[in-house]
Amino acid sequence: MAGKVHDQLFDAHEHALEQEEPCPTCGGQLQTRYGKRGPFLGCSNYPECDFIRPLNQNDGHIVKHLGKPCPICDNELVLRQGRFGMFIGCASFPDCQHIEPLEKKADDTQILCPDCHKGHLVQRKSRYGKAFFACDQYPACRFAVNNKPVAQQCETCGFPLLIEKSFATGIKLQCADKKCHHIQQ
Repeated sequence: MAGKVHDQLFDAHEHALEQEEPCPTCGGQLQTRYGKRGPFLGCSNYPECDFIRPLNQNDGHIVKHLGKPCPICDNELVLRQGRFGMFIGCASFPDCQHIEPLEKKADDTQILCPDCHKGHLVQRKSRYGKAFFACDQYPACRFAVNNKPVAQQCETCGFPLLIEKSFATGIKLQCADKKCHHIQQ
């Protein structure tokens, strides 16, 4: 009984997905087909006609209204789904071409890089999503630390940067120099 009801629901869903639309190439009927990347519309005259069209169009459709004004035309900004992922764009597209990335810019700590003395340390994320702090002069300067930096001098070696390190006894400051690693008291 449960299998029969499940099959009926599945058939109803399949029927709802099918669209009564002719193939633009040969005039045959378009049908829902399934491939390794998911469902798509294909011509019923396959293999004579190899017309296919994706079922989900990633053409910049609106996902959510953000309620903020566009900096160019003062229309509303919206969250859109494009073929390269989510982005923020103007609701009056294509008249206004303003877009913004979803990620925010790196947080600048205003701490001078102890290695090159030109750049500042900024927070970044690794490809696995873990936060770290690195010099903004990369690739010229490759200085990076995994913990939050603190602009203080090490009492042992005099290195101009300490990091906040978690221990069982609490958070302590440790020298960021790889040769020292002295824990401050």
